[in-house]
Amino acid sequence: MRHLIDFIEAKNVQKAFIYEHLKCTKEEAELVQYVCRRYVKGIEEVPVLEMLQDNFSTEGYVYLKKLVLVKNLLDLGWIMQMSFGQLKAHETSKLELIGTSVTPSISLLRLLEEGSLEIFLPEVKPYTDHLEYLQDQFDMVSLLHKIATFKQGLADNSLSIGRLKNKLTLLTTRIEERVKMTDKPIVVEEFFKEKELDDKEKRIFLALLKEEYSGGEGQFRDMNTLIELISFDEYEKIKNRALLEDGAKLITEDIIDYEEILNMFGGVSRSFYLQEEVMQRIIHPNKTKKVTKLKLDALVQEQELFEYLKPTTTLDDVVLHPKTRETLQNVVKQVDKEVYKKLREWGIKDKRKGIDARIIFYGAAGTGKTMTAMSLAKTLKKPILSFDCSKILSMYVGESEKNVRKIFDDFQELSKKAKVEPILLLNEADQFLSSRSEGAGSSADKMHNQMQNIFLEQIEKFEGILIATTNLLGNIDKAFSRRFNYKIEFKKPGKKQRLRLWQFMLPENADYDESFDMAELAKHELTGGQINLIIKNTAYKVAVRKESVFGNRDFLEEIEKELGSSFEGAKSMGFKV
Repeated sequence: MRHLIDFIEAKNVQKAFIYEHLKCTKEEAELVQYVCRRYVKGIEEVPVLEMLQDNFSTEGYVYLKKLVLVKNLLDLGWIMQMSFGQLKAHETSKLELIGTSVTPSISLLRLLEEGSLEIFLPEVKPYTDHLEYLQDQFDMVSLLHKIATFKQGLADNSLSIGRLKNKLTLLTTRIEERVKMTDKPIVVEEFFKEKELDDKEKRIFLALLKEEYSGGEGQFRDMNTLIELISFDEYEKIKNRALLEDGAKLITEDIIDYEEILNMFGGVSRSFYLQEEVMQRIIHPNKTKKVTKLKLDALVQEQELFEYLKPTTTLDDVVLHPKTRETLQNVVKQVDKEVYKKLREWGIKDKRKGIDARIIFYGAAGTGKTMTAMSLAKTLKKPILSFDCSKILSMYVGESEKNVRKIFDDFQELSKKAKVEPILLLNEADQFLSSRSEGAGSSADKMHNQMQNIFLEQIEKFEGILIATTNLLGNIDKAFSRRFNYKIEFKKPGKKQRLRLWQFMLPENADYDESFDMAELAKHELTGGQINLIIKNTAYKVAVRKESVFGNRDFLEEIEKELGSSFEGAKSMGFKV
């Protein structure tokens, strides 16, 4: 206890042994000394007002100007704030301190007992490999996390934010010095220079890399947690969200990506991770063979069966019947952790965490089946591969059965090579789904039945999301009907829906004459695809005029042509808001 006695007996606090370790001013040290003298006499809590009045002049409230000293000591971690006998973890303004009490912190008591709390880091020397470097950087991430939890009032009360920040500064300086001394290139540092990342982007990257090395428990994948690591106040938290939003450098340059997960309260949270190519480059820096993940769109270009679709809208952007939207949201919610846990416990799902859904979209052409499928893919952040089922008929007799298997085999092969789980969209699947011929004797009928049997078998064992579109559901074979767990009808839009479609599809920057009446256009029974086609055709006609002004007559002429035609005229493009 010699350091304690030396400190509380010192007439000049600057000559006490522990003074240099306090890293504070003489006045602040004298307040610490005052608290310690009271503490050894059994007075654990010292009222701040009483402490200031005992140590400074009370004339004209001069002592109130010394509140800043108490605030500094709290930040340094030598004293802790009490209120009604409870420790206060949240930050307090200076004036709020007047009505509270303080007590020596655990750090101060340890200093008085041991004589030092200095952080003794090992000798500064060059890094021998990238793992040594990463260990220091991961320690830095852990310190940032401790500081963040302290600010939220979640940390152990023995922790001091001042001590943690001091340790962070020392560790950061040590890393910089060791990097300068290291002759061999450090792969992470080289990557930072190549991508020109700033300090905050580096910290986000290192936190996600720490997740990969620690087995990916998910501690640092949450968006809010990552923002806490790089923010020191509420304003910074708001500003720093931009670093993890769509369009941010880390995302646009394919360094990180995220999955959107529905939580139990119906909200959506983002879970971030490093892109596969980046992770492999860092984890295996000495591999001579370049490890890359083949891009699905590039693979699709090398074959002829599938079309790679690029969605531009999510489910929030399309006009859907409320029941349809609810059904699709239930599909999306399969990725929710709580939903998945329940399904596992009930024996409905196995260990596979992905979504399993076989869906039929049925309805007239132009009612939005294809676009809804694409929007579902974008909502789930999944790629989508489309196959036009009419292609099967164009292939010569005797090969159709083999080609049915080829659809699914090639789909699995593409998924495996690209290491993704795309959605399989089977467009115009009527011939596959229609009732099979019974007792048919012709070779064509036998071939058709055999083709359907193989298709049924492939659907049965398909894992993932499969969407089949068809114009008619009435003729569907019952065997297929049982295999699809979602059947969603797309009806022609009613007048209210048509009005919304006209409103959102019409060019925003165009000029319309005084007689233009959108409600008049909405009276005509058109699908979303037809409205889209009519607007385009009208635009081509109006654009060539010297005065390019849209009028109702222009649209009505195109509507008359469309309704009078002998064909639908519009391949389903869907419709959006």
